[in-house]
Amino acid sequence: MPPVSESSSYPLPKRLFTTIELLLGAMLLIGLGMLLAPLMASAANWWAASAFYALVSVLVLAYWPHGALGWANRVTLGRAVLVALVAGALWNDAFIHAIWLWLGVAVIALLLDGVDGWIARRTRSQSPFGARFDMELDALLIMLLCVGLIMEEGLGLWVLLIGGMRYLFVAASLPFPWLNAPLNESYRRKAVCVWQVVAMLLALTPLTSPFLAGLLALSALITLTYSFGVDIRWLHAQR
Repeated sequence: MPPVSESSSYPLPKRLFTTIELLLGAMLLIGLGMLLAPLMASAANWWAASAFYALVSVLVLAYWPHGALGWANRVTLGRAVLVALVAGALWNDAFIHAIWLWLGVAVIALLLDGVDGWIARRTRSQSPFGARFDMELDALLIMLLCVGLIMEEGLGLWVLLIGGMRYLFVAASLPFPWLNAPLNESYRRKAVCVWQVVAMLLALTPLTSPFLAGLLALSALITLTYSFGVDIRWLHAQR
C-alpha cells in the first residue's frame, strides 16, 4: 500500500491512536473467532488468522500517518478481520467441516466492500490509502477462495491464476511502466469482477459437483483474462 504523505515519520500520539484502533480490531478478531469456533478449530487456525491480521496491522501503521482511521477505513479494517478468519480456517481443512459458515463469512466480507467506499464518498474522506487498502483485501480474499477451491474440489493449480492475475499485472508493470496509467471507468470490468466472485462462491458450495465447480472456475478465468486483455490493449494504445 503506497503512503499517502511524503513524510515517513509521524507524531507518536497519532501512531498511538491508530494502534488503539488496531488493538480493538484484534479484540474483534478474538471475539468473532470464539463465536465462529468451527472455523478456529485448532491452534494452527488461530495462529494463521492472527498472523494475517498482524501483517495488516503493520502495513496500516507503516502507511497511514493521519491518526484516527476514519469510519470508511474502520469498515475496511473490519473486513480485514473477516478475511483473517477466512485465511485462518484454511489450515488443517477446518473450513471444509464448516463450509457454509466459511462461505458466509466470505460473503459478508465481500458485501462490506461497497460499504466502506460509500462511507468514504458520503464523508468526503476518500484517500489513495483507503482505495489501496480496499483493493488489496479484495485481491487477497479472491486468492483465498482459489486456495479453498483447490483444497475442497481438488481442482488444479491453474485456479490460482484467477486470484494471481492482478499480481501478475502488477509485476508486469515493473518492466512496462505504462501499465500503471489510470484506467477509465468500465461497467465491463465491474461485471467481470462480480461474476468472478459469484462463480467462485457457487463452485465452493457443497451442492456443486467437482465438474461444475471446474466449469465455473474456468468461466471466471476466461472472463477475467478477456477483461485484463482489453485493459492492457487500451493502456498500450494510450501509452
